[in-house]
Amino acid sequence: MHTKIDSPELWAGLELSIVGGDEREQEIARLAVEAGANVRTFAFPMGEEGIAGTTRCDSVEAALDQAKVVLFPIPGIAMDHSIFATEKIIPTADMLSHMTDDGHIILGKADENLQTAAGANNITLHEYEHDQELMLLRAPAIVEGALQIAIELSEVTIHNARLCVVGQGNIGTVLTRTLIALGARVTVAARNPVQRAAAYTMGADTISIDELTDNASGFDMILSTVPAPIVTPQVIDRLPRHALVMDLSAPPGGCDLDYAKQSGRAAVWARALGRRAPITVGQSQWFGVSKIINDILGAGS
Repeated sequence: MHTKIDSPELWAGLELSIVGGDEREQEIARLAVEAGANVRTFAFPMGEEGIAGTTRCDSVEAALDQAKVVLFPIPGIAMDHSIFATEKIIPTADMLSHMTDDGHIILGKADENLQTAAGANNITLHEYEHDQELMLLRAPAIVEGALQIAIELSEVTIHNARLCVVGQGNIGTVLTRTLIALGARVTVAARNPVQRAAAYTMGADTISIDELTDNASGFDMILSTVPAPIVTPQVIDRLPRHALVMDLSAPPGGCDLDYAKQSGRAAVWARALGRRAPITVGQSQWFGVSKIINDILGAGS
């Protein structure tokens, strides 16, 4: 996986800030420096020595000061409007006013609060949560992380277990294929009949979302990739007591995990699984981000 930097001379001196995130942002920062940008960092793990070639800031305002391009994390923004970071950062119009007048923010997905703050400052938002190429590149790391959690928390082996995967988007499809390869008996619950047909060709049984409650008693694990309230208390009550409930979706999530825990079942919100392989996933995210920056710089040349 290699990203060609178009017109390297345009990257030279680019003021780029990386605000929030986790260990993946370390690799992104390294690659941004390699591309020729002036990189400032804030609110993600950097280690005591920091990241070579970057400026480590002590406030979000310092990180954003006269930045033309700002990278926010790919994980969805929380319900309180804060981005995924090592300290609480809720974007405001005043905060974003520190960027250049023609600034750009690149992130997974913006909420209404960020859209309003950006609009007040003539800042362009670039969302890549639905970039299918990028999501597929990072999917193996997410699926590996999900398997690790399932192995640690479940009381059955994945092999020959009865698993339900809710949703067949990019992550759900790779998860289904991997679980089948490991010998699991997989049922896919999806609204889209074409997605169900594709899952069938991989060897999965399929049901519609509306059939999930009636079939839940047959599942040892249920893994949801859909950020909508689908794994409800009604579904959870039908699951066996030993069942594992895992939510792999972005906020607001798709499983009532509090209810699952109260009912005595193992439950986990498996967010930011890409951090288990930060170099690989950081490179895949940079692959998508750098293409967006190439387009920004090309448009401004």
